[in-house]
Amino acid sequence: MSPRRSPKKRLWPFFLLWVVLIGAGVYGTYSYTEQQQEQLTLELQQQTDRQLEAMRQSYEQRLDELEANYTEQMAQLESKVEALNELLTFNQDNVNDKTDSSNKLYTQISELKKQIDELKKNLDVLK
Repeated sequence: MSPRRSPKKRLWPFFLLWVVLIGAGVYGTYSYTEQQQEQLTLELQQQTDRQLEAMRQSYEQRLDELEANYTEQMAQLESKVEALNELLTFNQDNVNDKTDSSNKLYTQISELKKQIDELKKNLDVLK
């Protein structure tokens, strides 16, 4: 009679094979999950960077538009002040003692100067 192996000894290689296969599957799954997570993180970072750059460009464009608008308004106000100064000078030359229009013009000029100063402050804040 040939010596027979016991059933426990015959199962040991199959058990070991299953453990190795299960371990390899777990390791492969873990490695694939880590790779996918890194790839997703990289894609999200790139997308976030693109969105931030677009927002920055939009912000700078709007800021430039506002600055141009304020500059234009200041130029208009300064031209109005100059026109009022000329009118005031002309009016002072032609005013007699009975009129009070020069005081009104001085008041208007001082109000316009205040508005110009306020616009200059706003422009400085925007810069």
